Amino acid sequence: MQKMTGQNNGGFSEKGLRKMRDVLARHVDSGKIPGLVALVSRNGETHVEAIGTMRHDGGAPMRRDTIFRMASTSKMVGAAAVMILLDECKLHLDDPVDKWLPELANRQVLKRPGGPLDETVPARRPITVRDLLTSTFGLGMDMTLMGSPIQNAIFEAGIYDTPQVKLPEPDEWMRRLGTLPLSYQPGERWQYHLSNEVLGVLVARVTGQTFEAFLRERILDPLGMKDTGFYVPAGKIDRLPPAYVPDPQTGEFNVWDEAAGGRYIQPPAFQAGGGGLLSTVDDYDAFLRMLLNLGMHGTERILSRPAVQLMTTNRLTPEQQAFREDLAKNNVHLSHGQGQHGGWGFGMAVRTYRGDYASIGQFGWDGGSGTSAYADPDKQLTGILLTQVGMSTPDSAHLIHDFWTMVYQAIED
Repeated sequence: MQKMTGQNNGGFSEKGLRKMRDVLARHVDSGKIPGLVALVSRNGETHVEAIGTMRHDGGAPMRRDTIFRMASTSKMVGAAAVMILLDECKLHLDDPVDKWLPELANRQVLKRPGGPLDETVPARRPITVRDLLTSTFGLGMDMTLMGSPIQNAIFEAGIYDTPQVKLPEPDEWMRRLGTLPLSYQPGERWQYHLSNEVLGVLVARVTGQTFEAFLRERILDPLGMKDTGFYVPAGKIDRLPPAYVPDPQTGEFNVWDEAAGGRYIQPPAFQAGGGGLLSTVDDYDAFLRMLLNLGMHGTERILSRPAVQLMTTNRLTPEQQAFREDLAKNNVHLSHGQGQHGGWGFGMAVRTYRGDYASIGQFGWDGGSGTSAYADPDKQLTGILLTQVGMSTPDSAHLIHDFWTMVYQAIED
């Protein structure tokens, strides 16, 4: 255990942290999780655990600076880039996006969400920046529509990033998206993921920079997130473990991406704000702490206070909220119980009720590659758990649940 103690006491109890390490080690010892890196930080006190190995058959040990594929935990960083543009009045929440994303102008909407693609009505209004930030623009990954024509069309169009699919460059990606009708009217329903990909394209088109260049200049470099990006340079590739998608029946470790020669050794055609970042526990801790500090990093302001408050509090209307609840509560068997949080801000979940050990107001998200990153304003806490085991089995989700239980029980005030 690496430990740095700040000025204040009142971080965690030694006994609680020992229990946390024991529980994390138990998951690794089970053979289901090759290795992990976990960070908890509170009141200037930071603890890091690196347990296990980089490969399921051994290999180098996990280290504090191991680089992980962040998957959907990328979403909150991507949303922060949009908030900078709102802070500068280069975008406004209720601007129609047609000016920058003409592919999304004049949408057709399915008469029935699960119905034929050619039975449509015109959209009642344009898609706005707010619709994209809240994941309510009318299209997304939707557990309740699996197997329907529109979900099949999303997969067939090659715009959803899976281990088998490499996304095309942004203009072609937008062209493909623009061929599809919406499942729902703009603003009607919370749906997952695709909106976060669109936001990256929006940032690039508004700024005239690539999405990554803008992120680096305005968020990553100012926060010292030196190991965060959309690919891993050759000099760091030995710090990237292989990524596994365990076989749902046998639990066998199938490699979906090797480090050397894999999909992250060079800049991707599409810089995916929905799930494309790679990072470390310390880099993500810097980002989460900036949000906890209401936009400040040291003496430098990254985001305005109201921008952070907008991002990190529930932004869904009661109607949109009903759809989000439905997805969380009735599809537990598909999501392994992730998502019982209540609300959604911009690019992240927000706890609106006490559903487990976490405080109301906790914000953050999990990634399908076995990642989890949340901050808790009430407890002034950040926690990050990174693994390389995808959620094709419940194993990494169970580890994440146990991590958060142990984080909260380790707090002594």
